[in-house]
Amino acid sequence: MNKWIRKTFVVMVSVLTFGLITPSQFINNVNAEKNSNSDIVETNLPLMNNSVVLPTVRFEKSQLSKQSLLDELIKQAEEQTYKKFGSKIKPAIEDEFREIILPKIEKAIEETASNFPEEDLRNLAITESPGSGYSEKIFHVKNQLTNENILLFHVRRDNPPLAGYWFNFHYHTKYDEYQVHHELGSIYWAKNTPPKWMS
Repeated sequence: MNKWIRKTFVVMVSVLTFGLITPSQFINNVNAEKNSNSDIVETNLPLMNNSVVLPTVRFEKSQLSKQSLLDELIKQAEEQTYKKFGSKIKPAIEDEFREIILPKIEKAIEETASNFPEEDLRNLAITESPGSGYSEKIFHVKNQLTNENILLFHVRRDNPPLAGYWFNFHYHTKYDEYQVHHELGSIYWAKNTPPKWMS
């Protein structure tokens, strides 16, 4: 690239992104796109001005730290859980879920991930299809290389006599052949029957 073209490019990127992206980040990003063998994770930067469209920043998954990979898994887990709740159940239990259940889901994922070397951690993924209707499935954590489920996160509807309806959150793990219910906690719904999942 000619020097004057490069300098123009540096100034243009700096002006268009209000300094949020340094030219070296953008150049490294362009160079990273040339490597087609690596996984890419996209992150959108906040928009500073409605008249300027900022580019999507792309990071090579192999460059993300172990904590970043865990954070991304947990973020996807939360998104899939809210997708399962649907618009009828989510508003009623979201606060309790975030306070009581989500930290325990995070801990279970982190404890399981600690058994994986960093290079294998990159192969873990959250499934994208929660169970609807009366299905217990929220999401699974699976190894994409082997297609093996590592953790199965479920929610069961309980209706003890004279106690109303409860949502019991639990998970199963491959390490005990999915036989044990690892309790995460329960959230009370009401005396009336809850709507179907994802409704």
